[in-house]
Amino acid sequence: MDSYDLIVIGSGPAGGAAAFVAALAGLRVALVDRHVFPRDKLCGGGFTGRSMALYREIFGTDPVETDRRDRYEFHAHGQALGVITDVPPMYLTTRLALDNAIHEHAVAAGAEAITGLVKDIEGTVVTLEGGRALSGRLLIGADGVKSRVARALFGESFDARHIGFGFEIEAPPQTGDPAIRIDFGAAEWGYGWSFPKSGSTTIGVGGVLSRNPDMKASMAAYMAELGVTDPPKIKGHHLPFGAFRKVPGQGDVLLCGDAAGLVDPITGEGIAYAMQSGALAGHAAVEALAEGAPGTALPCYTESLKPIHTALRQARAIRLLIFARPMRRAFLKAFSGQGGLKRDYLRMMAGELEYPDLTRAVLRRLPAHLARAARLR
Repeated sequence: MDSYDLIVIGSGPAGGAAAFVAALAGLRVALVDRHVFPRDKLCGGGFTGRSMALYREIFGTDPVETDRRDRYEFHAHGQALGVITDVPPMYLTTRLALDNAIHEHAVAAGAEAITGLVKDIEGTVVTLEGGRALSGRLLIGADGVKSRVARALFGESFDARHIGFGFEIEAPPQTGDPAIRIDFGAAEWGYGWSFPKSGSTTIGVGGVLSRNPDMKASMAAYMAELGVTDPPKIKGHHLPFGAFRKVPGQGDVLLCGDAAGLVDPITGEGIAYAMQSGALAGHAAVEALAEGAPGTALPCYTESLKPIHTALRQARAIRLLIFARPMRRAFLKAFSGQGGLKRDYLRMMAGELEYPDLTRAVLRRLPAHLARAARLR
């Protein structure tokens, strides 16, 4: 059995950040993934200003291969809400390039990359297909929404009542200076997206699975609306959608990123929270092992996640304004034109505002509409 200070399962943005932070601090880290890198992963590739700032803070450099876009086109429930410019940009990338860069950062910091499929997890002992066994003083599960680590801890990877689902295609690239397009309501309690990149256009829809018995029909309708007549292969994936675990782990095992449900319940964006939670989990591991007390890592990590948990709760509250039928008229009125709410929303995605700030902005602008909606309900 090979012994490590820390075993990290999953080498995406969360696991790569955790392994990087821990290895850089001198821990012996095993970074386990079932794939050889570079490998691709289904994802829209929206890399917000918040993600960019976190990437620079954690890894000390800029990510590779990003397209900068600063024009946004919003729609909601079939109604155009206008185009907005002169706002914080979004950077579009591919998970092939992004995840490989993060993986290489972790390996360069000293993490040992191990390719293999996890067969069994007992505490902090991990057995791979083929029989290789790894023992760690701490274990971090960063293996996505269908986390094998979360299933070993809790019997299930996610709460089926709150899970989301999305479909996505890679269409041909657009010409000129295309805008990022967001369509709230393209799926029930969800949205559609069109992300124009230099090599392709990522188009998809996603929403709460329990409210979308026929997500394929929503995807077909959205492609038709965008004029996609000969779509390539459609791929699907689950989205945690903000159903986070209040205690992200158990004992000497921590969960981060999608495995901990840290995904924005409005936008479905999870890269920023993945990197941030991974780095926080890595720091918690370093501090706990420096004190010779692995059991303190989880409470320390849980405490550090409180701002993220607060933001996700705020986002769930705002989601009611966007998607609940009695609230739609108020939302459409507040979000149309070049108005401040739309700009505040984009500033929040850029990291210039937090969800509590956005909540206060919504409540300032919508009191009359909210009261009317409450009476209608």
